[in-house]
Amino acid sequence: MSAILDLDQCKVELDAVIASGIFAKAPSLALLLEYVCAKYFEGQANQIKEYNIAVEALGRPPSFDPRQDSIVRVEAFRLRKRLKQFYEKEGAERPLQIVIPSGQYVPQFVTNLPAIANGNGHCDPVMDESVALTVACPAVDRPLAFSAAPPEILPGEQRRPTSRRQAALMLGVPLAAILAGGVWYFRSQAPPKETGAPRLAAVPLGSESEEVRIACGSPAGRLVDRLGNVWMGDRFFRGGSVFATPGHSIWGTSDPELFRSQRQGDFTYDIPLRPGVYELHLYFAETLYGENNTAGGGESSRLFRVTINDKLVLSAFDVISDAGGSNTADERVFKDVSPAADGMLHVRFAGLVNNVPFLNALEVVPGIPGKMRPIRILARPRNYADSRGRLWGADRYFSHGTSVPRSEPVANTPDPEIFQGERFGNFRYVIPVADGHYTVTLHFAETWFGPGKPGGGGPGSRLFDLYCNGVALLRNFDIYRAAGGPQRATEKSFRGITPNAQGKIVLSFVPVVNYACVNAIEVVDDGS
Repeated sequence: MSAILDLDQCKVELDAVIASGIFAKAPSLALLLEYVCAKYFEGQANQIKEYNIAVEALGRPPSFDPRQDSIVRVEAFRLRKRLKQFYEKEGAERPLQIVIPSGQYVPQFVTNLPAIANGNGHCDPVMDESVALTVACPAVDRPLAFSAAPPEILPGEQRRPTSRRQAALMLGVPLAAILAGGVWYFRSQAPPKETGAPRLAAVPLGSESEEVRIACGSPAGRLVDRLGNVWMGDRFFRGGSVFATPGHSIWGTSDPELFRSQRQGDFTYDIPLRPGVYELHLYFAETLYGENNTAGGGESSRLFRVTINDKLVLSAFDVISDAGGSNTADERVFKDVSPAADGMLHVRFAGLVNNVPFLNALEVVPGIPGKMRPIRILARPRNYADSRGRLWGADRYFSHGTSVPRSEPVANTPDPEIFQGERFGNFRYVIPVADGHYTVTLHFAETWFGPGKPGGGGPGSRLFDLYCNGVALLRNFDIYRAAGGPQRATEKSFRGITPNAQGKIVLSFVPVVNYACVNAIEVVDDGS
């Protein structure tokens, strides 16, 4: 017999696995699963290789050598084990199952034999153990047909008799929802209990991950942001209480859900970390004070101090002033952060003159000694790993302008995919960075004006100015003239850029003739 699965069924199954909590302490495994599924759905199963997984999904450098580093094999084994445990317990009755066969990385979808769910939520018996599955997939030229076969045994496991339940039917699974942006998976759990005495709401970090992302005050077990990063519910805190504004509009972010809960009061986060150098990101949005907010007021309505391992890093910090308004996402970055002698990173928030400090989210990621990690932004809704193995994140930190896809090939570049998206209009990017000096590189291609193009014209059809923190970097810039014609890549680099007093690099694109535009932005720490 044959069975037909549509794409929505596949998405539902992947969502259910991700939302189940089996990766709560292993976000890297969730990202690994999401990466291989996305590649398969895009028709790039031949690109699901050990090197690509290491560099694009697990953050290894381009110099990664699979002969010397077994990280992909180890993580894949752990992923298979987690999936097996899920489907043996809480996922045992699900009509579909995800399988990563031993020795392979290409994902498969498996019907949960001996029953296939029908439209009424019941299961019809399967009369034949050999089942053909046809999948209509828009990413390939023709339907894909697979024959049933049991998954391979994981190392260290005992083989059990093959049953109909274990027979596999394979299918690639997409993760467009996470990479396309604006989509959050939300799984409710009981909120942390608040008591008068400080307590450590800690879940041991163990050896699962070197990254920590906390949605402060959030009862959610798991949140996934537009870039595919996994944020856990509130933990590692002492003191303070939860304040939430679930329906609030938040400007300046593609992930407003992250700013709709907060921990407030005098409180500390004590985060267990392995020895090493890290980068700390603190996220704020003032939703109590300011224009159109409950408490009114504005600048100076709330001031507080922040210390890292007892070192003062923010004094008389005013979120409204720092962000440029209330209900606006604000981010502060600190490089060269390390755990204290007790193995903990202590981040303390203390109010000034009866003011109540707060924090919406906290992120700790492995750092580079003396430098901030590079920031690479594409004016498109999904991440991309370039020909050098560098990861470019989806569009963020922008205000105003319009994002549009561009499909025609661009010459004069080893990575034409970088130019498959464009932000145009009168817009700006407010990019948070740590103290230091940076090289800012902007990537352009004229895809609208020129002979045979939709806008016609040629040189001089588009002119605009570029300002960085109020200082002009380009005047009457003409992409067409700089690149030598349409559909050709060109770039402009500026060294020695320093952040403003709010820790931001503000890039303003101001039209002169027609709209300003940009395809990608790169910010690299000069190390000084």
